[in-house]
Amino acid sequence: MPEKLGRRVAALRADRGWTQQQLADRLAVSRVAVSHLESGLTDPGERTVALLAGIFRVEPHDLVSGTSYPAAKAERLPVVVARWTETEHLLALLTRDLEWSDRTAGRHDRAMLDHWTKTLLDALALAHDPDERRLLGEALQTVRTRNT
Repeated sequence: MPEKLGRRVAALRADRGWTQQQLADRLAVSRVAVSHLESGLTDPGERTVALLAGIFRVEPHDLVSGTSYPAAKAERLPVVVARWTETEHLLALLTRDLEWSDRTAGRHDRAMLDHWTKTLLDALALAHDPDERRLLGEALQTVRTRNT
């Protein structure tokens, strides 16, 4: 018997240490909607599956493969979805630049650090997700520490 998609979603959510409310906030749905999905009371639409796949960093077809998700709906799923947020991408670029600076000169290029200070402040002003705000704040502190 195939696994219920809701059980898979609940397991992926639990692996990340998220509450149903935290997942609901990422999906822009109610906590009750997440509860209904996880308990199998409802099957999510294609949009929700695509969002879930992106959140859990898997492709939509991989998320529903081997589950009881209706085949007719699965056929309409996109092949790929965005799996990284702009903030995650920004922080990866910062890490790359800091590692490059450490390898090449043993000192930090002030212009590069000034650029990152401004970029992180701009991103922080636009960030709504508490986790992303925390990560951006930590990155900003790292840059400021290196810039002294």
